[in-house]
Amino acid sequence: MKRKFSLPNGIVCLLVILVIFGYLASVMGLSNMLNTMMHTAHDLLINTVFYIMAICVLTGALAKIFIDFGVVDLFQKLLRPIMKPLFNLPGVASLGAVMTFLSDNPAIISLAQDRKFAKYFKKYQLISLTNFGTAFGMGLIVIVFMIGQGYFLAPLVGLGGAMIGCIISTRMMQYFVCKDHPDFRDEDAITEEHTHHNADGAESEVEEDGGSETGFVKVLNALLDGGKSGVDIGLAIIPGVLVISTFVMMITFGGSTTTGSDGNTVTAFTGAAYEGTRLLPWLAGKIDFVFQWLFGFHAPELIAFPITALGAVGAALGLIPEFVQQGIIDGNAIAVFTAMGMCWSGYLSTHTAMLDSLGFRNLLSRAFISHFIGGIGAGVCAHWLYVGIVALAGLL
Repeated sequence: MKRKFSLPNGIVCLLVILVIFGYLASVMGLSNMLNTMMHTAHDLLINTVFYIMAICVLTGALAKIFIDFGVVDLFQKLLRPIMKPLFNLPGVASLGAVMTFLSDNPAIISLAQDRKFAKYFKKYQLISLTNFGTAFGMGLIVIVFMIGQGYFLAPLVGLGGAMIGCIISTRMMQYFVCKDHPDFRDEDAITEEHTHHNADGAESEVEEDGGSETGFVKVLNALLDGGKSGVDIGLAIIPGVLVISTFVMMITFGGSTTTGSDGNTVTAFTGAAYEGTRLLPWLAGKIDFVFQWLFGFHAPELIAFPITALGAVGAALGLIPEFVQQGIIDGNAIAVFTAMGMCWSGYLSTHTAMLDSLGFRNLLSRAFISHFIGGIGAGVCAHWLYVGIVALAGLL
């Protein structure tokens, strides 16, 4: 019996690295490539990561205040009536939406593993929380960041697009789970009765003993604890921003514009930050009409944001300041970025761990497909919602 020949993994890895860096060096020059890589990563760390971290600290403090002083409970009660008709989820799932919006995707799994929370779900609904929670991950941070770039209406339109994308993704995931496992439709996620209920059917929650704290001390502790969690999120996004954004920028932007000895403007590689080979815009330009119709993008470079958001939305946010500086971004792009950034929210890097924790890693491909389509739907809806609102405002 003939044995199939295959290259060792180490050789394959080296070949891939040689191809990638060989391509970049052949276009930019080896010295320029290395300098650009270092300068871009350094500038992203100083001017983007620390800015995002500051936002994370402030929003983390605000989120903790909301949690400790009952605002989250208020949001949950307000959102509960729409959960079943929109997402086909029980009302308590609204708590997951609020928690992930205020923090990040994995917050939904910490809730899903709580028996008092999970007992309200059928098994197929509990599994779909992976998609549901991801669509709201880092939502507050994304919106505040976009507002900080000088836009207000567009991020709110993007929030609406993200909600539509979440509906698409969650319901598609539920369909796939029920198709593969029909018994999950009627099987309770938790069968044991270990929780008590209030008169309205909601789970009882045990309040932490904080009676000995004065109001001022309680507020101060909430602010500091929430700010600390923001620092943790800010530190966690550093690898994604520096590694993913640096690489994406090096295949997105072109060389530096300089003036030659004859007075004409020329493009050259100098090793400065944010130089690149423009490979991604060249590829996107081949099907540019698709992105113009779907998302309203008027520059092929803009496709870099949703591609980066697949792996890390924090890294995708790192692209925004350079887009603004180049003048290729507008309100429509901000709306689409907000919708797709929230909805995808780095799901390629989190879905595996999230489904692992629920014990259904075999459904990973279903979750990926559902969420990819949901993110596309979020971007398309945000674009056309923004176009409609702008047109309506023009008529008034």
